[in-house]
Amino acid sequence: MRRSHVTTVSLLLALALSACTNAKDVLEPSAIAPPTTSAQTLPATSGSTAAATPAPAPSLSAPAAPAASTPTMPAQSAALSKTRLQVAPIVGASVEAATPLTAELQARARQRGITLAGSTDQTATHVLKGYFSTMSEGSDTTVIYVWDVYDPAGNRLHRINGQQKAPSVNGGEGWAAVAPATMQGIADQTIDQFAAWLGGQAG
Repeated sequence: MRRSHVTTVSLLLALALSACTNAKDVLEPSAIAPPTTSAQTLPATSGSTAAATPAPAPSLSAPAAPAASTPTMPAQSAALSKTRLQVAPIVGASVEAATPLTAELQARARQRGITLAGSTDQTATHVLKGYFSTMSEGSDTTVIYVWDVYDPAGNRLHRINGQQKAPSVNGGEGWAAVAPATMQGIADQTIDQFAAWLGGQAG
């Protein structure tokens, strides 16, 4: 019995010593340093940059940009309200594709405060002429478009061009494969770019 008590006590002492060495290993600075440095680097990207002196500088400059752009907004809106845009017949697109395009051009122009002039209206300030084509690749169809902006005298003032790629519909090719939503998206982009150009002219 005494021998068994001695052995158990020695085992307990050995376990206690091993526990102490493990605790020392965990509490060593070399073991703690990586977590603290990693913990510091993570907040450094989120917290310390926000608290650092360079961070307030961008945050202060960011409000300054809208403040500088706010005076130009009335000029842009004034330029848009004075604009009477005449849309010439679309070249290259089918009637089925041009119909949603024209309807969305009118709706988007109203949203942006641009007045559309009729084809016989002599008070138009700008004339928009569009040229369209399609290109089918596999299951997608790309609509390529070019808009020329003219003054009433026929001088070209600006050009808007781009392309819109979308999955083909109806299993066809060419204009039969172009969804109305694709043409509506082109109309939105066109009016937005036209309005941005007008705003730049006014500024």
